[in-house]
Order: sequence, then C-alpha cells, then structure tokens
Amino acid sequence: MPADDLPLRPGPADNPPLPRRGPAPAVDRMTNAELSRLVEAEHPYRGKALFELCDRIPADDDAATKVAMLSRLPSLRRARLFDRVSLAWSAIIALLAAETPHARSAAYEAFGALDPQEQHDMLDYLEVSAIEEAHPRIA
Repeated sequence: MPADDLPLRPGPADNPPLPRRGPAPAVDRMTNAELSRLVEAEHPYRGKALFELCDRIPADDDAATKVAMLSRLPSLRRARLFDRVSLAWSAIIALLAAETPHARSAAYEAFGALDPQEQHDMLDYLEVSAIEEAHPRIA
C-alpha cells in the first residue's frame, strides 16, 4: 500500500494531554472524616485516601467503620487496581487482614453488600469457600 493510502493516525492535536492532578494531599495529617470525604467526592487521590484509612484499621474502629461504608460506593466497586481487584475489594481485604473483631464484622457486612457474582469472584480470588475463612496478609 503506498504511503499516501495509509489511514491517518491520530496525532498530538487529537490527543490533548490529561489535566495535571496537582500535589497529593497530606493524607497522613487528615482526620478519618476528611479522608472519607475525599473518597466519597471521587477526588483524584481517593485511592491514596482510602489506603490511609485502611492503614488505620487495626488500631481504629472508626476507620474500619468508614472503610466498610466506603466499600459500598459504586465508584469503588468499578475502579480496578488490577485484574478483578477493585478498590472496594481492597477495602474489604484490609478489613479482613486487620484481624480485629470489629474489622472482621465490618468486612463480613461489606462483603454481604456485594452482588452474588462479585461475592463469588472475590471468594475465588481469595481462594476460600466462605468469607469467614479468609485471612489475608498485607505486607
């Protein structure tokens, strides 16, 4: 095919650059409520805010409660970290990994809020037959 007959490829003018995110918020200095609001507002750094809350779960029941609540957001259920793992799944996994009675209870409730196919897929991913059998470790 002669060069003149090749289909046109989109150039730089057809693909404008993505907007810059700006500096990341200092999530380590934010309250649980502030972090929760960032996630709920679908802030560009919502994942960073969610992971900060997840880090607090083992020592903070309020953080566990907020993470369980946030795991129900449709935006977190759609947002994929990799493969099938969504931000919502990562929140539930963090709750399970904390191994506190409150966090485990919150994880079971959050898992119960997933639709049946998503529950099945998550159990498959965790390689267990029931959520109560899951004891993930976060390095």
